[in-house]
Amino acid sequence: MKYKRLTKEQFEELHQEFSNFLATQSIDKSEWDTIKLNNPEVAEQELDVFSDIVWEGVLTKAQYLEHFSKNHIFLFHCQEKVIQSIVLKALDTQVDFMQKDGLQWLSDNVFTDTVEIHLGKKEYEKERNLAIFDLITQGAILSDGQLYLQINGIIQS
Repeated sequence: MKYKRLTKEQFEELHQEFSNFLATQSIDKSEWDTIKLNNPEVAEQELDVFSDIVWEGVLTKAQYLEHFSKNHIFLFHCQEKVIQSIVLKALDTQVDFMQKDGLQWLSDNVFTDTVEIHLGKKEYEKERNLAIFDLITQGAILSDGQLYLQINGIIQS
């Protein structure tokens, strides 16, 4: 398995897609039930293959990631060959970016000595989608890039 198996909840959300996936292999509901009962290892393999297909599609489309911690915000722009990052660090230890007022504080203080901003850019050390998956397993979430683009626009001007 290249990534990780989807959760039970994710499979439930993707029920129709999984049914279509099985149908492409000429497996209908009754046959799937038989496979689960008589060949659980084959059923496990099918779940893993489907999970990898879903992850591959999601990761291929991913353009922006965000990772928030108490005093840091990591913003990533995932391009084809490189990943660009903006790291915001609150030097005031009372600030908590995990709370709504933390983002308001950032907005009010972004150009003061209480915020460090670091820009980065590097080529992927491994396959792009695996690198993005690693960031997600470390706590990053997919985003629409709005915060990255706002901060980048402020820095560039």
